[in-house]
Amino acid sequence: MANGLDTATPYVQLSRAQWSDLRKNTPLTLTESELEELRGVDDPIDLTEVTDIYLPLTRLLNLHFTGVRQRSAALNTFLGGERRTAPYVLGIAGSVAVGKSTTARLLHTLLARWPEHPRVDLITTDSFLFPNEVLTARNIMHRKGFPESYDRRALVRFVADVKAGLPEVTAPIYSHLEYDIVPGATQTIRRPDILIVEGLNVLQPAPPTALAINDYFDFSIYVDAKVEHIRDWYVDRFHKLRQTAFEDPKSYFRHLAELSEEQATEFAEDIWRDINERNLLENIAPTRGRADLVLHKSADHSVSRVRLRRI
Repeated sequence: MANGLDTATPYVQLSRAQWSDLRKNTPLTLTESELEELRGVDDPIDLTEVTDIYLPLTRLLNLHFTGVRQRSAALNTFLGGERRTAPYVLGIAGSVAVGKSTTARLLHTLLARWPEHPRVDLITTDSFLFPNEVLTARNIMHRKGFPESYDRRALVRFVADVKAGLPEVTAPIYSHLEYDIVPGATQTIRRPDILIVEGLNVLQPAPPTALAINDYFDFSIYVDAKVEHIRDWYVDRFHKLRQTAFEDPKSYFRHLAELSEEQATEFAEDIWRDINERNLLENIAPTRGRADLVLHKSADHSVSRVRLRRI
């Protein structure tokens, strides 16, 4: 392998230093106070990480966006008509607690500050979880987050409608506080330049004869880390939530705030082992090879290497 190229795989692998060098002259448009608002619970990301990892990534995505727009314009010329350019759709996948939501929020903010694509929207697949009432009736409440707990058809239809350029497309809203879909509440997407779709299973292949949401993606990212590191982050985050969100009287998990430190650790480790790790190994990690880019994190949450699909 030379310069990160490995002829045995479709990827080029880059060290953190090699990837950081690809930032070129991309300016840092984020302040420390803005980053503080974008951080996830117990996520130590700092401006150095933004500069080294996310600025090169926004440069790549901007170049890719421009290329896709040029290809679309060429097709419109061939077809002999003026057609509205389809929104660029970016998918972000990864495990619970790996930091994909922070990645999505960061890219949402940073990409919107490029003049080529100022209208950027973000949707999470949590919005397409079946309501708890449905999950309970189907006896799969314990499998919330697994592929079968999502309204896959509604999710695919939503992304297809946005990609088709419909003036307005609505999605349900999910409340992490109430741990359920909010009845009657919707999020409206109005012809964005870029739509970011973030979720556990966004790279999941479709059943035979059906389409998957990733069939509509222009680019996809998988946020990766060792299983044991993600487990530790999950348990640490659980403890932080006990001291914050779980103490809200409206929280679905209000009762967990009363656990002792030892009980909370045991509970979190059980949930990780029986649900989240199982979902990761069975459903999420196997889709990593479908991503266009993989961000691999070290134990301290920092990205240590990047794999970029070149074919």
